[in-house]
Amino acid sequence: MPELPAGLSVLPVAGLPEFGPGDDLAAAVAAAAPWLADDDVVVVTSKVVSKVEGRLVRIAPGTDREAARQRAIDGETVRTVARRGPLKIVQTPQGWVVAAAGIDASNVASDTLVLLPEDGDASARRLRTRLRELAGVDVAVVVSDTFGRTWREGLTDVAVGSAGIAALDDHRGAVDAHGNRLETTRVAVVDELASAADLVKGKLAGVPVAVVRGLPPRRPAEDADDGTRPLVRLPADDLFPYGTRDLVGSRAPAAGLVPRRGEREAAAAAFRVASTALPEFPVVLRHGGEGDGVVDVHLPDAVTTTSALNAGALVGAAIVQLHAEGWATRWEPVATAGGTSLVGRLWLGRPGS
Repeated sequence: MPELPAGLSVLPVAGLPEFGPGDDLAAAVAAAAPWLADDDVVVVTSKVVSKVEGRLVRIAPGTDREAARQRAIDGETVRTVARRGPLKIVQTPQGWVVAAAGIDASNVASDTLVLLPEDGDASARRLRTRLRELAGVDVAVVVSDTFGRTWREGLTDVAVGSAGIAALDDHRGAVDAHGNRLETTRVAVVDELASAADLVKGKLAGVPVAVVRGLPPRRPAEDADDGTRPLVRLPADDLFPYGTRDLVGSRAPAAGLVPRRGEREAAAAAFRVASTALPEFPVVLRHGGEGDGVVDVHLPDAVTTTSALNAGALVGAAIVQLHAEGWATRWEPVATAGGTSLVGRLWLGRPGS
């Protein structure tokens, strides 16, 4: 029989108990998998990590579970990205953008909700250290959770914590076989490990831990292990910061603005887009020097009730467009309409600290 090529093995860790607050997860894994070896990657479902760390919400008798879940979601929400009915896509304190703040109501008692680990990277580091103490092995650890995916049906597991392994494999600057230099390719290795492990863990099999064997070691230095932080996309790089229902609500006036280059071009482009709804309604934009962040909005003729209403609709649409492009704004209308062509002053820039 021909010899099989070398590759990866994904091994379930069977026989683990039901976990609760304060349980020694590492001891249970070490006992159930005495075959653990150096350079293995231990992938642990975030739910059991949250259980042993006490990241649970107890629902009082007689309390509506869905109402309690919505309150828990609000408590774990930094920013609402999009919503439709009761479904919310939110950003969590950990930086993840995920449905329902990653709060789990499945595979848990009916009077309990499970939150994401407060710091999945710290959880992974503790588990890795404890496994080294108990089993004498040097393994990497990935904490996984189930996420939906933009524009694709179906769920997959991704990493919400890691230790002892570089989260991203950066190929930027490398040259492919055809001589093309790679400009943007970075592979989310820990996400791939999380989804591979889920093939043997499953959602209903009661197997919360799996081991991936055969991956060449990719250990960062202990003092340079950033865990899953490199996976969090920074706001400046996010092309989809708002859902369709939430963009208008997001345009609250900014209390403090920091100048940002290009405000004149941005304001002009925003008003061009906004004016498509009112093609016969002209406005005049006047601005000072580049970088002052101020654009005055004038009407060609004296202000009337009708033109003021049209100007309001136009300015509102322009502000929505500016926020969609990542600008922060503050609109200051004139104190008294009439007698002048000026209807207001638009300040724009980026949010101040």
